[in-house]
Amino acid sequence: MIISLNDIRSKLPKLPFTIILLIIFISCLGFVLMYSAAKGNIHPWAFKQILHFTIFFPLMIFISITDIKFWYKSSYLFYYLVLLLLVLVHSLGYTAMGATRWINLSIIKIQPSELMKIAIILALARYFHDCGKEKLTFFNIVISGVMLMLPAALIIKQPDLGTGLILLLLGIIIFFIAGINRWYFIIGFIGVSVALPIAWRFLYDYQKNRILTFLNPELDPLGSSYNIIQSKIAIGSGGFFGKGMTKGSQSQLQFLPEHQTDFIFTMLCEELGMLGGGVLLLIYSILIFYSYLIAARSHSIYGKLLALGVASMFFLHVFINIGMVMGVIPAVGVPLPILSYGGTSMMTILIGFGLIMNVHVHNRSNINSNLSNFF
Repeated sequence: MIISLNDIRSKLPKLPFTIILLIIFISCLGFVLMYSAAKGNIHPWAFKQILHFTIFFPLMIFISITDIKFWYKSSYLFYYLVLLLLVLVHSLGYTAMGATRWINLSIIKIQPSELMKIAIILALARYFHDCGKEKLTFFNIVISGVMLMLPAALIIKQPDLGTGLILLLLGIIIFFIAGINRWYFIIGFIGVSVALPIAWRFLYDYQKNRILTFLNPELDPLGSSYNIIQSKIAIGSGGFFGKGMTKGSQSQLQFLPEHQTDFIFTMLCEELGMLGGGVLLLIYSILIFYSYLIAARSHSIYGKLLALGVASMFFLHVFINIGMVMGVIPAVGVPLPILSYGGTSMMTILIGFGLIMNVHVHNRSNINSNLSNFF
C-alpha cells in the first residue's frame, strides 16, 4: 500500500505550509490575471486553470506524504514511461502552431516534454544515489549523459528548442551537484562552443530570427521583434502601481500576444505595476530559497538531488521567462511557473513541489541502495 490512514495523520502536520500558502497565492493571482486577460470573463482561461489547480493540488499533497522510498523505486519506471510518451508524440501527437508537442486525451492535452523535466530529475537522482559517494567514473558520466541526451534530442526534434535546452541545463546542474569532475564541464563547454556554427545551420528559420532579434531588437519591429517590443512597452507603461486590472492597454487591446501564457508577467507589470512584479519575484525567491534549504537538510543523496533538481527547474523557468519578456535573453516558449495558463505546466510544477515537500517530510529517511533492483 502506497499510503495508509496513519501516514496521513502523522505526515500532514509535517508539511511545509509556507510553501503551500505561497503556491495558493500565486495560483489565485494567476486566476485573476486570466480573468483580466479575457476582458473580465472567467472563460476561457480562468475557469480551466481553476479546474487544473483543483485536480492537481490534491495530487501534490498526495505525493508529499507518500513514502519517499516509493518514489525512489519508481524513478526509472516514470522516466521510461515519459520517454515512451515522447516517442509516441512523433507518431500520434497533436500539432499546434507548427509543432507536435502534445498528446490529446480529450479532457486535457498532455505535453510529455514538460513531464520529462520531472522524470529526468527522478532518474538522475536515483542513478547518482546508487553511485554513492565514490568518485564518479567516465562510465557513470556516459550512462547519465545518455539518459539526458536521449529525451532532449526527442524534444528538440518536435521542435521545442526552449524546453530541450532547459532539460539540458537541468541535467548539467544535477551533474555538477552530484560531483562530476569540473574538467568534464570545461571540455564540454569548449566542445559546445566549437559546435555552435554547425548547430546554427540546423536551426529553424523562426529560431534563427529569435536569436537575431535578441541581438538587434529593431531588426524587424513588425515581425520577429514585435512581441518583445510590445512587452517592453507594456512593462514600462505600468509604472510603479500599474494601470489596474482589466485596464492594461497593451494586453486588453491585443497588442501583447499570448498574454495569458508566456507574457503573463508583462501583463502583471502593466496592470499591477513594478510593485506587483516585485512582490511576485519576492515570493518566487522565498520558494526557491526554502526548497534549497529543504535539500540541504536531507540525509540522503537521493533527497538532496531531488529537491535541488526541482528547485533548479523552478528557478530556470522563472529566470528564462522573465528574462525573455524583458528582452534580456532570446524569446523562447517557456511559461512562468504556476502563474501562466496551461494544464501540463501546472501539473509539472505541482508534482515537483510535491516531491520537494516529500523530501522535507522524509528528510531523515534512510534510502538503501540495495532497493535499486526493484524495477
